[in-house]
Order: sequence, then structure tokens, then C-alpha cells
Amino acid sequence: MEIHSLPVNYLPIIFQMIVALAFVVVTMFFTHKLGPTRKTKDKLTTFESGIEVIGNARTPISIKYFLVAILFVLFDVEVIFMYPWAVNFKDLGQQGMIEMFIFMGTLLLGFIYVIKKGALDWD
Repeated sequence: MEIHSLPVNYLPIIFQMIVALAFVVVTMFFTHKLGPTRKTKDKLTTFESGIEVIGNARTPISIKYFLVAILFVLFDVEVIFMYPWAVNFKDLGQQGMIEMFIFMGTLLLGFIYVIKKGALDWD
């Protein structure tokens, strides 16, 4: 039996997407029209965890903060690849071990590069 991908096969998915989108639009419209619109000075002020806002939110922040955050995400995501390897460790055998050593070596080289460039040094 051969299964062909026809446009008619996608109708249930398209219908579900239309219904979901319509639900969101209708819900947002009615809550906006039926909900209370009491605008007071307190409601229009910026709220940040119950703390009064001081100064401008657009103050410059050191790029080091963002660099450390990006490097954390980079190395954290790469560590996630070790979980499936550990689960299938016995099935992968010696070739799997060699490939993981290559992967870890590449990670180590990247980490050494980051350290040598001084990306994690805070002045």
C-alpha cells in the first residue's frame, strides 16, 4: 500500500490551526471590549517586582555580561548531547567512545580558546 501526500490530507491540520487562531482573536477582542477600562496613574506606571523605578532602563550594560551568558548557553547545550550518549553507552561500543572523546576534545579546545581570549575575565 502506497501512501501519497495529497493536499486534502492536510485539511484537518489547517482546520485546527484556523480554529485555534480564531479562538485567540475572538478571545482577545471580547476581553478588550468587555473588560473594565479604568486607567489610573498607578495602573499606568511601570511595575518591576514591586520596586519603584529609578532612572532610565536604557543604561548601557557591559558586553561581558552577554558574552558570559552566550558562552554558558553554548556549553550547556553541548553538554545535553552527552545524555543520549550515556544512555546508549553499551550499544555504541568503542567507536562511540572514540567519537565522544573527539567531541569532548573539540569542546575542550573551544573552552581553552575562550579562556585564552579572556572572555571570562572581569575587569
